[in-house]
Amino acid sequence: MFAILIFFVIHWFLSLFFHSFFLHRFATHQMYTTSKTWEKTFYFATWLLQGSSFLVPRAYGVLHRMHHEHSDTEKDPHSPHFFKDVWQMMKNTHCMFKGLVTRRVTPDPLFTKDYLPEWDRLDKFGNHLITRIVFALMYISFYIHFAPNYWVFLLLPIHFFMGAVQGAIVNWCGHKYGYSNYDNGDQSKNSSPWGILLMGELFQNNHHFAAQDANFAKRWFEFDLTFLIMRLMDKMQIIKIIPVPVIITEK
Repeated sequence: MFAILIFFVIHWFLSLFFHSFFLHRFATHQMYTTSKTWEKTFYFATWLLQGSSFLVPRAYGVLHRMHHEHSDTEKDPHSPHFFKDVWQMMKNTHCMFKGLVTRRVTPDPLFTKDYLPEWDRLDKFGNHLITRIVFALMYISFYIHFAPNYWVFLLLPIHFFMGAVQGAIVNWCGHKYGYSNYDNGDQSKNSSPWGILLMGELFQNNHHFAAQDANFAKRWFEFDLTFLIMRLMDKMQIIKIIPVPVIITEK
């Protein structure tokens, strides 16, 4: 059982880190700069660690920019306030995301004018059904070898859809439950201490207030682990965090 728990925790937090660090804070918002070599390294790590739930960075960036532009309106691709449950919200998100991946959907130029990372070969390989199945089989094999009983296999769907599960939690809970530090004109909320388990991603109210600020934590009791790791990477000159003006207009 110990091996299963360690595997689950490692998969959860490493997948979540690159979801937040690369897909969200770089592909969508360009909160830092880095060399092309490091960008490719982060890109590869995102695919490897998300595995069967790999989210194509370009499509993710476009979709999330749409979310910010239309936050909690009918044009928001995943506002929880226009769907009866999280399943309907994620079904709609998946359809839009798939359209962006296949390029059957042409987004407004507003959402593509800024840089979007692309690696065509890795995107096609990582997004292929066979590749996703191979990752799923690897997860299953690990569980067959180490699971002490059958009920533990109930964790496998989370591994299969890790990126989507994390996105669903953030998009649903981050716009329904918690408190607000700022009046953003939407329903974005902060959650603490749950924000720690999502490595800063559940401080949605703070993030929607200052969308280009790499630090999602604004109050003394809020903790953004992703940003702390980014600061260390900045000191190591792996990335360069782009500073933003400090604006204090709390409710």
